[in-house]
Amino acid sequence: MNTDLQKRLAVLIDADNSQPSIMEGLLEEVANYGIASIKRIYGDWSSDNMRGWKSILLDYSLQPMQQYPYTKGKNASDMAMIIDAMDILYSEKMDGFCLVSSDSDFTPLAQRIRQEGFTVYGFGEQKTPKAFVRACDRFIYTEVLRKGSKEETRSEAPAERRKSISTKDLKQDTHLVTLVRNAVEDSADDTGWASLGVVGQNMSNRAADFDPRNYGYKKLGELIRAMQLFEVDERGMENSPAHNIYIRDKRKRSR
Repeated sequence: MNTDLQKRLAVLIDADNSQPSIMEGLLEEVANYGIASIKRIYGDWSSDNMRGWKSILLDYSLQPMQQYPYTKGKNASDMAMIIDAMDILYSEKMDGFCLVSSDSDFTPLAQRIRQEGFTVYGFGEQKTPKAFVRACDRFIYTEVLRKGSKEETRSEAPAERRKSISTKDLKQDTHLVTLVRNAVEDSADDTGWASLGVVGQNMSNRAADFDPRNYGYKKLGELIRAMQLFEVDERGMENSPAHNIYIRDKRKRSR
C-alpha cells in the first residue's frame, strides 16, 4: 500500500442504484479521503435509464463500463462491478475503495476488501440496508451530497437543503445521545473532558454512518453545541491562532 499522504482510491459506481445529482458532492467528499485514481461507473449504457449519467461522463472523467442484462430482472452490472473490484484489489496499488450504491448485494464485497486490510468508504441513500452500511469503514448518505445540479433526471426529487434538527428533537434522539455520551466517556480524562477530534473518531468507529450532516449540521462541534447536553471549552494552542475543542457531559459537572 502507498505510504504517501494522499491515498489512492478506486471509485466504483453502481449507476442503477445511484443518481447523477450526487456526482459533484461525491467527488468533493472522496477528495477528503484521498485521490480518485480510478473512477468507473457500471450499467447498461444502451438503456434510456442511463440518459442522466451520459450527459456528465466527460464532465467528471468517469469511465463507463458496459454490461448488458443477460436475464430479465437480474442486475448483471452488480456482478461486473464486483469482479472488477476484485481484479483491482489484487492487481492495482490502491489504498482504499469507494463503493457507490444503495444495494445490499455489495455487502460481501465490502467485507472481503476490508479483510485484505483496505479501507472501504460506502456511499448510498438512507434506504441502504444496514448490513451494507456496517460492512464499510465509513458510510456517507448521498442525500447530504446532492446539490440540485442541472443533471438531475425527472425521476429525482429536487435537491433541498437539509434543515437543522432542533435541540428538542436532538435530545429526544436516544440513539444519538447514547452514541455521543459513550464516545465522550471513553475518550475523557479524569476530569471528564474529551478532545472533540478523539470523540468524533470514536463515534465513527462505533457507527459507520454517523455524520453531523445527517442532522443538518456541517461539523460535529455545531451538532454538539445544538444538543445542549455538553459543556464546550475552546483551549488556545501555543504560538497558534487555532483552538483545540474539548467537551464534557454536563452530568459530570453536576456530580
